[in-house]
Amino acid sequence: MERIWAPWRLVYIQADKTGECVFCHAAAHPELDREDFLLWRGEHAFVILNRFPYSNGHLLVLPYQHVASIEALDGETLTEMMGMAQRCLALLRRTLRPDGFNIGINLGEAAGAGIAAHVHMHIVPRWNCDTNFMPVLANTRVIPEFMESTYETLMQGMKEM
Repeated sequence: MERIWAPWRLVYIQADKTGECVFCHAAAHPELDREDFLLWRGEHAFVILNRFPYSNGHLLVLPYQHVASIEALDGETLTEMMGMAQRCLALLRRTLRPDGFNIGINLGEAAGAGIAAHVHMHIVPRWNCDTNFMPVLANTRVIPEFMESTYETLMQGMKEM
């Protein structure tokens, strides 16, 4: 039997999941931006790396407001979030050079939202042939780069934009 080691998941497994929303916590603590992988703070929204990504560079665009659906957001917040998504695409194209993207919002647990109480938009970079037998046969994704490295690459790319 093969083993895949993922020691970084232990932090999540052992974390208290009954406390403050992880997104609200990240938004409220700018001094922890690097540790939280927060890339960009706007007036109404922010961008953060997904800690449990589908692929390298999987970004989340979130409002500061803790709401479960985009229906509760005002026009300024929605506009800023879409502008951030547009800039994130440019950033990812420039730095990671994906062949395509998946962009979406999962509303509610039944729709696949891991944190349903705080709406967020996923921007998932995709590469030709990035799916292989691992997700199909082993229900496992292979992420080829440490998040810290991806974060540094994206932060450098933002400085150059």
